[in-house]
Amino acid sequence: MKMLTHPTAGIDRTMMTVFVIAVLTMPFWLTLIGAGYPDLMQKFVIFGLFATGFNILFGLTGYLSFGHAAFLGVGSYTAVWTFKLLGMNPVPAAIFAVIVSGIFALVIGYISLRRSGIYFSILTLAFAQMSYALAYSVLTPITNGETGLRVIGDDPRVLDGILTSGVDVSSPTVNLFGIDLTQTWVWNGFQFNAGFYFCAVVLIIGSYIAMCIFRSPFGLMLKAIKTNQNRLNYTGVNTRPYTLAAFVISGMYAGLAGALLCITDPLAGAERMQWTASGEVVLMVILGGMGTLMGPMLGAGIIKFAEQKFSTWGKPELHEFLAFIPDGIRDSFVSVASLFVGSGWHLTLGLVFMLIVIFLPGGIVEGGRRILMFVTGNSKRNREIQAAAQAAE
Repeated sequence: MKMLTHPTAGIDRTMMTVFVIAVLTMPFWLTLIGAGYPDLMQKFVIFGLFATGFNILFGLTGYLSFGHAAFLGVGSYTAVWTFKLLGMNPVPAAIFAVIVSGIFALVIGYISLRRSGIYFSILTLAFAQMSYALAYSVLTPITNGETGLRVIGDDPRVLDGILTSGVDVSSPTVNLFGIDLTQTWVWNGFQFNAGFYFCAVVLIIGSYIAMCIFRSPFGLMLKAIKTNQNRLNYTGVNTRPYTLAAFVISGMYAGLAGALLCITDPLAGAERMQWTASGEVVLMVILGGMGTLMGPMLGAGIIKFAEQKFSTWGKPELHEFLAFIPDGIRDSFVSVASLFVGSGWHLTLGLVFMLIVIFLPGGIVEGGRRILMFVTGNSKRNREIQAAAQAAE
């Protein structure tokens, strides 16, 4: 896809360079905040990819889908079936997941995009719930129902001997041309996981493609559709091919994220297609900054980090954390705060989401811009005052 000569091209290159360095050094700086676990880091990059793809549809085009978890589930099922039939190499699994989820998105998008606004959102939600119900019931021979689809030792895996030279093919472990992606190395207390770095490279490639879409003529057309689709229709522009393309691309990103979820544990279940998973990616994009390049990934990281921390807390952890408060006050405070942690951590997420929507509609990225403008504005004002004082002297 050809990129436009954009006035912020240099800023984009700098931002992309910083982003690549930040992703590849995650094991170092995430360990400092207690999040340097391989499984958690993989969630950061996988759901960051999921949110990036969703942002192409929601952030650029303005179409809010409540059914993107269906493509996440389809990508997972496709990846596991590829593991079972072809082998444990993640590259064919990712390719087939992208293709199948793209075809699935084309069918759903062709029907759903006949409507816009809330009607489009409800249609996508209906398709996702239908997919979830089918995976649990009618399609049990393909999905294995509520048990979930898993790789077992008796699966054919016809390409294992070719693509995994030197690896024990009797063990259903995901490996990249002989590299075990479940392997973890520890150095000076930092954990480095092969599966995380595979997912990180995919995220970097997906983010670069998203940036190209943002800066391309196609991306500008999507922004125009979001601004005023009726005006474009009145001028004779057929907007439906653009919205359908955005929907399919977004679905392919979701399918790829679903395939990456199967790297650590080659298991696919219908729970990944629930409406709650679709709602979660909406929260990620809005929290980070809808329509921005890096905001959705930031939102995904914050939500997954909060889930990891707050969902494991209970009253003992709260008592330890608030040990500096006098006992009588601490007991009352803990009894209330315990409602917002553990199984009730979604209350905390909902509260934060409400505050963001009310006071910072542009998400965390907008908040960062405001702080930057405030700081630079104050600095400029101070320089002007100093210059005026020197002139007066």
